[in-house]
Amino acid sequence: MKKKTNRIIFSSYFLIVICLFSCVNTNVSSSQTFTKSLKSHFENKFFIGAAINESTILGKDDKSYQIVNNQFNSITPENSLKWMYIQPKPNQFDFNTADQYVQMGLDNGMYIIGHALVWHAQLAEFMQETKNKNEFRSHVENHINRLVKRYKGKIDAWDVVNEAFEEDGKLRNSIFYKNMGENYIEEVFKLAEKLDPEADLIYNDYNLYKPKKRNAVIEMVKQFKANGTKISGVGVQAHWGLNYPTIDEIEQIIYDFHIAGVSVSFTELDISVLPNPWELVGAEVNQNFSKFEGDPKMNPYPDNLPNEVALKLANRYYDIFRLFVKHSDKIERVTFWGVTDKYSWLNDWPIKGRINYPLLYDRSYKSKEAYRKVLQVKTN
Repeated sequence: MKKKTNRIIFSSYFLIVICLFSCVNTNVSSSQTFTKSLKSHFENKFFIGAAINESTILGKDDKSYQIVNNQFNSITPENSLKWMYIQPKPNQFDFNTADQYVQMGLDNGMYIIGHALVWHAQLAEFMQETKNKNEFRSHVENHINRLVKRYKGKIDAWDVVNEAFEEDGKLRNSIFYKNMGENYIEEVFKLAEKLDPEADLIYNDYNLYKPKKRNAVIEMVKQFKANGTKISGVGVQAHWGLNYPTIDEIEQIIYDFHIAGVSVSFTELDISVLPNPWELVGAEVNQNFSKFEGDPKMNPYPDNLPNEVALKLANRYYDIFRLFVKHSDKIERVTFWGVTDKYSWLNDWPIKGRINYPLLYDRSYKSKEAYRKVLQVKTN
């Protein structure tokens, strides 16, 4: 795909001007001067994005906004388009934050992601309470209709379905599966395509480096293609650690989905530097590890990240991005799940109250060694 809309092309002409203004802004750290940016470094390779929270969208976090505007050319809403926030009660939609999110993307010439139309988590309470299957289906169709129609021609890509498969490759026994049956994924993809034929339609999931899960998604892609159902790409969440998955495992993801005929996006990239309870991997938000809360062994860096660990993180990112550049012809987008360590979800998952350091910017909004290592990756 690599489609660059007119607004993205248009905005690129003003990159130097934007950088100059950012550099003289007294509210931004000197380490944050934007003479070189992630988006310019990886231009013509893939979109480079960030998930943004409500404070950034609503202009309450100016430093984060400036980082996003100057470093990235794609945005994903961390929570603002999820069901429990945008339709908390039947047919009562709150589009305020979502509208401002989309407008931010339009104003800054970004590739805008809609996340996510169908997901079993962070669902409105009324959906959990709906027992009639026909009524449930009607709610789903109405929800997708309202969102996709409202942002048609504005949102460039939708995460249509999120996390529908278990680790063994079976469909998750989710509320959508129970009420709509085993073909619900294809049904909602067809509906999204009908509502906005030009939008990129993505299936998004974690732990796709595991063969059983990846193969199940590949079979789904093949089925869609055989049936003439549009699926533009697969989103690989990329909530990874310093030692997993291996570079070879990540590369196999890219190869396999490319062979299946879809692009790959790394949609939620962050690298945890903390101990992993029970060797937990992935992003199943419903895991409960409350017994580890307050355990210093699980929170070894409460004050700062030791230099040797910071270097491991930087080298890990360097290796990953070197692989991404190698396969840039197969990769549509790379999105970090957050902007700074301060607001990363990994501070409270899978164990609440920890101090994690998974992103390229620290808690003071300063770029880290990992940021500099990523910019050292050769792109030609």
